[in-house]
Amino acid sequence: MFTGIVQAVATVVALTDRPGLRSFTLEFPPGFIDGQEIGASVACDGVCLTVTAHDGPQRALFDVMQQSLNLTTLGALQVGSRLNVERAARDGVEIGGHPLSGHVDFQATVLEVRQPENNHVLRIGVPAPWMRYVFAKGYIAINGASLTVAEADRRAGWFEVWLIPETLRQTTFGAQAAGAALNVEIERSTQVMVDTVRETLEERLGPLLPALERLLARDGVDLAGLSVNSAT
Repeated sequence: MFTGIVQAVATVVALTDRPGLRSFTLEFPPGFIDGQEIGASVACDGVCLTVTAHDGPQRALFDVMQQSLNLTTLGALQVGSRLNVERAARDGVEIGGHPLSGHVDFQATVLEVRQPENNHVLRIGVPAPWMRYVFAKGYIAINGASLTVAEADRRAGWFEVWLIPETLRQTTFGAQAAGAALNVEIERSTQVMVDTVRETLEERLGPLLPALERLLARDGVDLAGLSVNSAT
């Protein structure tokens, strides 16, 4: 488990490709991997990876299977790429963000970057099937960082996060421009609630559900969002 509080930024220093597998060597800031054992977990841009070897006091190796390369942004990394990293949480650790599994659900895209004074705003586009799990003031994990959704437009398929200077200093978000791909892990309790509501409605309404959704959509009402908001 991870807390969503990015601890450092690592750099890709080597890549090795084999059939169905890519090995990464990452360099971490001094002290980051002190006491780390082989087999330990590290969230790399939100993807839970297993340490396979160490190369000196600041470097660790990770193997990534083809499915993970296809589903996440790890497949596009090159030597010199920088990643948000967090070591696995220990028992009793303070959870400053929210619990994360390190299992990325989908890739999103930066649509727009705005920079009001002392702030940094990312507008992020989300594939339609996943937008039902994104709510204003809810949690979401982006490249391994636990963030709060500031605004969400479910019909347009985007949400925004506002980043303070400390977040920009501790992460790679300051380098993200429009068009950049991001790893997203949705908040699990939100997913469970939304899916439970949808399954309950489908059981009770059956074939009437699509017609009801279309009717509500004409007035700008999302059925899943309406049900979840009324339950919280």
